[in-house]
Amino acid sequence: MLSRLDLRGCTDLGGALARPENDDVPIDTVRGIIGAVRARGDSAVREFTERFDGCRIHELRVPTSEVRAALEAADPELVAALKLAADRIRAYHEQQLTPAPASFERDGITVRELTLPVARAGLYVPGGRAAYPSTVLMTAIPAHLAGVSELALCVPPDDEGRIAAATLVAAALVDVDEVYRIGGAQAIAALAYGTETVRPVDVVVGPGNVYVALAKREVAGTVGLDSFAGPSEIVIVADGSIPAAFAAADLLAQAEHGPGGVAVLVAWNDDVIADTIAALDEQLATVPRRAEIERALRDGGRAVLVDDAVAAIDVVNEIAPEHLELLTADPDALLPLVRHAGAVFCGPWAPAALGDYVAGANHVLPTARTARFASALRVDTFRKHLHVVDATEAGLARVAPALAVIATAEGLDAHAQSVTRRALSVHQDARP
Repeated sequence: MLSRLDLRGCTDLGGALARPENDDVPIDTVRGIIGAVRARGDSAVREFTERFDGCRIHELRVPTSEVRAALEAADPELVAALKLAADRIRAYHEQQLTPAPASFERDGITVRELTLPVARAGLYVPGGRAAYPSTVLMTAIPAHLAGVSELALCVPPDDEGRIAAATLVAAALVDVDEVYRIGGAQAIAALAYGTETVRPVDVVVGPGNVYVALAKREVAGTVGLDSFAGPSEIVIVADGSIPAAFAAADLLAQAEHGPGGVAVLVAWNDDVIADTIAALDEQLATVPRRAEIERALRDGGRAVLVDDAVAAIDVVNEIAPEHLELLTADPDALLPLVRHAGAVFCGPWAPAALGDYVAGANHVLPTARTARFASALRVDTFRKHLHVVDATEAGLARVAPALAVIATAEGLDAHAQSVTRRALSVHQDARP
């Protein structure tokens, strides 16, 4: 089920770990969807919803009454669980509400920073194979904490045009303002450019399939984005000190998200790989979505044999996975070597699923090697930082000569004149 890869002695990890080129990347389709939504608005959204989700939608927005009714009718156990998750997510993200840095002052010139929320945020939550109320919490709570005043949520409908009740319950619990039955690239286009029904937003966040991830790339610059949050990924580093059944269960859990993902085991002992594969085969026999998981593991599953623990982390840093698990006797010894990962889970009692739901950390994480430069969704994703500069007359006078020299060197004489004219004006006003 996991393709084996022996990288002992390998000096070209990039080449060895490169995934096969995918000739089926639907970038032209995505661009066509975005262009159509931009040109034809709601009618294009309805057309693509019927084509891709199999349902005809007349009312794109879910009425607020329907969202509140879902909460009132929900299983109390689900509501309690979502509240527990929401409380932990909120508590963790509140720690990110650090005050703006102290103002900087030198020789009569002061620079301050204002931290301001965006006005309107678009949240994308997947649907189709499963409901993801947890992603509603993960996207909406940091946005609220940032001070965003309007939240618009897009979720793919089922073939009867409905949104999963659990997703609506979560939306009601965290006070999402607007919910739309729109999925895929057409949802990202609607949020970015607006339609007759959906007003455009300033930032779009949330994970999705390859269509969603590519669409987010296409609208970058028109709106702000969190990261390339595409199909799920996990890399597990194991040394044999923790039961192989744990590693197998966590590989299955990520493969459960569906096609296009990555599930990799890295070890420096072949027995660890053999034991994990055996446990994987045993557990596969009992999972409900066996066919889908097997297909995901065939396409994106690997068992990598390396020389030692350091080589294992070299593999991790090359893959730059969304989730990294260190199933080793001393994960803290390896943690300083990790450079590229969306989130790291240390030891036997911190499976990636803990982060998916109730640890408090955000589960909207960078994928497709973008963890090399991108971070988990956070409060600051929804905020911008505005510099405010004040200067006294004396302060400007002190730096004016240096400013004029630099501006002149750049060929921007008007920049220099904008300062020297002030000095000249002051001297003229001072004449008797």
